[in-house]
Amino acid sequence: MLLALAWRNLWRQKTRTFLSVASIAFTGALLLFMFSMQLGTYETMKNNTLRLFDGFAQIQPPGYSDDPDVANFLTAPDAIVARLLQVPGIEAAAPRATSFVILANEDISYGAAIVGVDPATEPKITTVQSSIAEGRYLRADDDDAIIVGATLARNLGIGLGDRVTMLGSGADRSIAADSLRIVGLFKTGISDVDRQFAQMPISRFRDTFAMPDGANMIAIGGARLADVNRVLPQLRAIADDHGLVLRDWAQLQPALRQAITLDMSTAGAIYFSLLVVVVFITLNTLYMSVFERTREFGMLLAIGMKPGALGRMMWIELILLALIGAGAGIVLGSAVTYFFESYGIPIAGAEDLMAQFGLPSRIYPALSWFTALAGPLALVFSVTLGGLVPFSRILRLRPVSAMGAT
Repeated sequence: MLLALAWRNLWRQKTRTFLSVASIAFTGALLLFMFSMQLGTYETMKNNTLRLFDGFAQIQPPGYSDDPDVANFLTAPDAIVARLLQVPGIEAAAPRATSFVILANEDISYGAAIVGVDPATEPKITTVQSSIAEGRYLRADDDDAIIVGATLARNLGIGLGDRVTMLGSGADRSIAADSLRIVGLFKTGISDVDRQFAQMPISRFRDTFAMPDGANMIAIGGARLADVNRVLPQLRAIADDHGLVLRDWAQLQPALRQAITLDMSTAGAIYFSLLVVVVFITLNTLYMSVFERTREFGMLLAIGMKPGALGRMMWIELILLALIGAGAGIVLGSAVTYFFESYGIPIAGAEDLMAQFGLPSRIYPALSWFTALAGPLALVFSVTLGGLVPFSRILRLRPVSAMGAT
């Protein structure tokens, strides 16, 4: 009965009800779109940044993250790789060896990070292959080949086909020296990477750096970051079995994690402020309605309706108002978000700036059940909770004084 009365009362003032529903619907749609855009941007940042070099997770020797010394390596990585590939969701696992070296061309020299990779497996984990600006990526039959960042090559004054001298320290503390031929130049758009990194076949790296059948890490990849995150306990168990350490994406990119946390905190304050504004506007409308209907409420109390029932009727009106508005907001927000999820939002003229944050020039929202429901349901909850204010006023009404109200 209360539900029927509440529904009828809503449409006694159609204009006021429509405006209240429209404000809730618009806010719900805005929250849905903003939240989807935010999470979609985070996912893009994480995927692009991790696929550039790190992979979605890594297995390393203990202490390697604090002191990335070439001498701190794991042995027999192929056995570990075989176990990792048996885990559902893991599409690739590649051993890597890394060291800091000096690359020289005649009297010009620069420091760089050299990474020994498996040319057959590495493209399944990282996107360096797709960043080749000149030449080609490493091949399985390469011996003395190397690819370097375009900025590093320019600083050294070298190009495709030229040879570069490499000097470093081997895993046994011997001098590691080699002469390598440049087969490719990559350009990722991230200046630090293009200026400091180079890759060579891991087989040649092991010979040069006295690391027989060893690797400093095993990079892990999958179709999506979420697929790898889902099986982290299994990956950690494999690492523990071999006395190694598993590092997830947040440990590999702590700066990115902190940036996302800070941005989420700021966005949370904005969302909260938006909720408060809309809730206060809706409650103000309903509170004024209580004043306008005081004589009506007094008559209902006089003929025997309990104050609690009267308050619940008013509360149900508010809940219905919030549910209708939230439902409309979900439909509207989902439609808009789905459109932009399919076509993306271009950020014209900011390609270089976006690349610095691991973002493409077109951003895609990420619509899901969570992003579709979180904002509108938070709005419904807030409005419903705020309904305690008019509810408490109705409980204090007395029949005689209410009927005499003007």
